[in-house]
Amino acid sequence: MRFFCARCCSFGPEMPAVQLLLLACLVWDVGARTAQLRKANDQSGRCQYTFSVASPNESSCPEQSQAMSVIHNLQRDSSTQRLDLEATKARLSSLESLLHQLTLDQAARPQETQEGLQRELGTLRRERDQLETQTRELETAYSNLLRDKSVLEEEKKRLRQENENLARRLESSSQEVARLRRGQCPQTRDTARAVPPGSREVSTWNLDTLAFQELKSELTEVPASRILKESPSGYLRSGEGDTGLSHLLALPSFRMIIVCVWKDYGLSGASFSFLNLPGCGELVWVGEPLTLRTAETITGKYGVWMRDPKPTYPYTQETTWRIDTVGTDVRQVFEYDLISQFMQGYPSKVHILPRPLESTGAVVYSGSLYFQGAESRTVIRYELNTETVKAEKEIPGAGYHGQFPYSWGGYTDIDLAVDEAGLWVIYSTDEAKGAIVLSKLNPENLELEQTWETNIRKQSVANAFIICGTLYTVSSYTSADATVNFAYDTGTGISKTLTIPFKNRYKYSSMIDYNPLEKKLFAWDNLNMVTYDIKLSKM
Repeated sequence: MRFFCARCCSFGPEMPAVQLLLLACLVWDVGARTAQLRKANDQSGRCQYTFSVASPNESSCPEQSQAMSVIHNLQRDSSTQRLDLEATKARLSSLESLLHQLTLDQAARPQETQEGLQRELGTLRRERDQLETQTRELETAYSNLLRDKSVLEEEKKRLRQENENLARRLESSSQEVARLRRGQCPQTRDTARAVPPGSREVSTWNLDTLAFQELKSELTEVPASRILKESPSGYLRSGEGDTGLSHLLALPSFRMIIVCVWKDYGLSGASFSFLNLPGCGELVWVGEPLTLRTAETITGKYGVWMRDPKPTYPYTQETTWRIDTVGTDVRQVFEYDLISQFMQGYPSKVHILPRPLESTGAVVYSGSLYFQGAESRTVIRYELNTETVKAEKEIPGAGYHGQFPYSWGGYTDIDLAVDEAGLWVIYSTDEAKGAIVLSKLNPENLELEQTWETNIRKQSVANAFIICGTLYTVSSYTSADATVNFAYDTGTGISKTLTIPFKNRYKYSSMIDYNPLEKKLFAWDNLNMVTYDIKLSKM
């Protein structure tokens, strides 16, 4: 053991295994009780130190073979440690590479961060510019709105003032109409005034009244050359521009002014007639019926169909309406934009009325449907474009729901009609004892403007219609050879009998109306919708 330790101590310090062995020797030496250090020259004369330690456990030194085995073991351990050292060096190299890469990344990062910040800054600047532009646009729009508000306020003031003026005019007109209805025309004549011999008395009818001013304003809008032409005999006759005079004669104040002026000249007020309207005359002929459409089901046994003689946007002269009136809750109104759609049975729209209608007396005039409410004497104005009720009016004393119908029945107590003069209602009352009563209606508010009582019993005729202010009746709703048998002129108050042939081709005519725009009669004959051409005498 001592020799082994001494040999170990003589190895160079570079070998780890030898160093470990030396440490082991020292440990043993520390643990030994006795130690000896000898110094002597070797065979070559070189000084050699020998350090000896007694083994605490072994009584004798191992054999040489055992010592070599230990040495081999130590050498193997040394090789293993060397391999571990190489692996450690490789890991250190990898760590150095990673550290170098991290150092480079850290150096490059500030530049990339700066570029990102620059891009973000550019985006923010663009957004700021956009916000500034939007702000300027909003300020401009706000300025425009303020300006428009100022204009609208001025317009509102103007309209309010105009409304007040119209209200005053309406009140004045109402008073004037009431007075004229009582037959009290303006007393402008001075009967005591002497008229010079040989001179013609001139009317001094007051031209400053509101009614005359209204007439004057209307005349300034309609050239006289388009309304009336003078015949070689000197009498006025109808010509082009019929709608102008029709519009004037539709004004109650105009008609009453004419009557009063005629009275002022000593003429009879009854001499004025709607027959003098341009294009008007007495009915002299009714043609053969032309069938346009046949109803598909029994609900179309009878009904009413019409076109607007005074169409308003969005409707045209072709727009057609149809109502099947069989049933207890009639509310559907079929609308057809084109005549071809009507003939093929393809409605473009279906209106549902807010309350049911009764009978076949409905009409369309100036964009509104006028009809009688079910089981009432109320006439209703329903604006088709807005689908809203604009006016309702009870016809005073009018019979309804079977009190005074036409001879065919169908609750036709109240029948509405349209002609060149406007909107009318045909009915009867207890006071008239079943005779036909005829009233001119204001199409806006349904107020009664004027009323006539005829001597024609309503239940003795099958139907009635109005042309140029004259009421015409039909004798039968089933006879193939019926006639237009009576006429009542509202201008003269005179009725007369007629024998104008009228064909009920399908033998159940439940509705006959006149369309002043097309100059035709529209009828509903036993599921069939037909038209009749007519001829009027020249006035």
